[in-house]
Amino acid sequence: MLMTESTPLHTRLYDTMIQRIRSGEWRQGERVPSEKELAEEFGTSRGPVRQALAALRAEGMIVGGRGAPPRVNRAVPLQSFDTFMSFTEWARDLGYTPGQRVIEAARRPATEEVARELEIDMDEQVVEIIRLRLLDGEPAMLERSLFPFRIGRHLISADLDNGSIYQNMRALNISPVRARHVIDAVAAHQLDAEWLRVPVGGPLLRVRRVSFDQNGDVLESSDDRYLPSMATFVVENSSEHRTPLTRAVVGAAPEGLSALP
Repeated sequence: MLMTESTPLHTRLYDTMIQRIRSGEWRQGERVPSEKELAEEFGTSRGPVRQALAALRAEGMIVGGRGAPPRVNRAVPLQSFDTFMSFTEWARDLGYTPGQRVIEAARRPATEEVARELEIDMDEQVVEIIRLRLLDGEPAMLERSLFPFRIGRHLISADLDNGSIYQNMRALNISPVRARHVIDAVAAHQLDAEWLRVPVGGPLLRVRRVSFDQNGDVLESSDDRYLPSMATFVVENSSEHRTPLTRAVVGAAPEGLSALP
């Protein structure tokens, strides 16, 4: 988050504390400095410190309180939707080592649902790529991506065990400029359970994404399923630049969802 002098003090304190947790300066299980110690360090009253700690506690970054000394909990990586960033770039930006393993890369005719999503004719060829994504060697997300054949044909033979799909697309001068996201919770299917090491039916966070190029043509449709312990999502709005939001009925086609700039 970009911090300025107009950013509330408790938000700036929160950002500083988050960075200390992510960097390992405040290690998991360690006691968090007291409100008095933090207020003295930052030269402020206890109020903004208390607000920052409350935000950390609400996000599960720290645990304890009400008689028990607050301690650092495991930091769950945050993923923002305010820019296009590949999983690889996101992981490295947060100090994690990204990894991936291609489970399947195949060419097949589009079903009616896929054709509608990619805005192509039914039975037109598409490329589906399924990958396990890793953070520091641990399973984090199962990624299912569908591409029109004009794009997917360049990816199906690429070394995606050691590279980013978005980086490969950029090398071909194919870049998304807008996307629609739907975020929900789903139960793990058999494939999810096998690769993410969770029970069938276990809870997962899902992000369904459709991305578009500068001409409004669909580049990709993706279904990404994250372990809740490995990622959480951030959507930030402001009164100056309002982002249109729409509530979608479960099972209905979402419309008017937030578009990336």
